Amino acid sequence: MKTIKLVVIDDHPLFRQGVVDALSLEPDMTVIGQASSGEEALEIIRSLSPDIAVIDVNLPGLNGQQVTHRIVQEKLHTRVLLLTGYDDLEQALHAAIAGAAAYCAKEIGPKRLIQSIREIYKGKFVIAEQVLSKEEVNVWIKDNMVDTRRTYSEPGMPFHPLSKREMEVLSCVVRGMSNKEIAMLLGISHQTVKNHVTAILRKFGVEDRTQAVVYALKRGWVQLHDDDDVQNV
Repeated sequence: MKTIKLVVIDDHPLFRQGVVDALSLEPDMTVIGQASSGEEALEIIRSLSPDIAVIDVNLPGLNGQQVTHRIVQEKLHTRVLLLTGYDDLEQALHAAIAGAAAYCAKEIGPKRLIQSIREIYKGKFVIAEQVLSKEEVNVWIKDNMVDTRRTYSEPGMPFHPLSKREMEVLSCVVRGMSNKEIAMLLGISHQTVKNHVTAILRKFGVEDRTQAVVYALKRGWVQLHDDDDVQNV
């Protein structure tokens, strides 16, 4: 029986160790390295050549999608399973385009995580909770590109780097709403709101909500009293 060599990349030590412990219980898996940042991830992947890297999307420095893109660019023989705290269609699409073999929510149970690892080790892809072939992934990307293009570059609208849900959250932040208020309005969890806000700050390269608002206002991506993109639930 071949052993699947893995590395686990996450900046939260407790969560990372939990993943390592779960994978280490499997007789066909061995964790050969850990890291807490995107830069460290690339270093150990280059030096250890693991079969699969389990990587958190939201890393300090290079994020998980950037690391994935580098792995593909450098033609490293490591397949990537991205773990995310903000699982949505647009982010899954970005992950697939970057070259990730799997994109899974952090809420995934150990059993499903292990199944996903075994699937991608066999050359399959796990996207949007589906096990797909390479050809099926290409079709899935093509089918979903229309909606994503609409989100990013609606005719007559300014380009912005955020998903539709992130824009909804940002519009609420502009209106001065708290995370709790945003969660209630959009019908999502408080933690999901926090994850979206963190993603917005990272994509804008800013340190706090006020800076994010100023950044978006200067570029015309939001208005001070812009309620149009917020879904009432």
